[in-house]
Amino acid sequence: MKPAGVIVWLTGRPAAGKSTLAAVAAADLRQRGRTVEWLDSDAVRQTLMPSLGFGARDRDHFYAQLGELALDAAKNHDVVLVSATAPFARYRDSVRSRAGRFIEVFVTAPDAILIARDPKGLYAAARDGTVSQLPGIGAAYEPPLRPEVICETTGASVASEADAIIARVEQSLALTE
Repeated sequence: MKPAGVIVWLTGRPAAGKSTLAAVAAADLRQRGRTVEWLDSDAVRQTLMPSLGFGARDRDHFYAQLGELALDAAKNHDVVLVSATAPFARYRDSVRSRAGRFIEVFVTAPDAILIARDPKGLYAAARDGTVSQLPGIGAAYEPPLRPEVICETTGASVASEADAIIARVEQSLALTE
């Protein structure tokens, strides 16, 4: 029986570059012949759970469901990429404890870069008070204590940061092939 795939959870504050890195990694892994499922938190939320808000109860429910989707997808794919802030370690640790293979990727950048990127206007909304629960500003964000990969998205290219993720994924998959 084929072993379960590896779950790669890209976590970091909003605008750190999680989705950008996941998109590049997914395309590269597919070119290498890997079966890949990419679960982007914004797309999952919009498609499957659009009525959920961002309060504590809804956030807990969302991340529990996203984790279940990742675990289920790992049964049929070589790689499951999850690009999601998951601000509390318990969200990520819950999946790690039940996954056969799990790689945590910490995607980070200095505050000034996050604010300058701000593709969704979240930092501006937090500054003017219309958003009060932005992880890292007004809400907690617990960075991983021992991530398998750290991607600092200010100095290196997106391709080289994605390569670091892919190398770790290939190493994990090679252990069971």
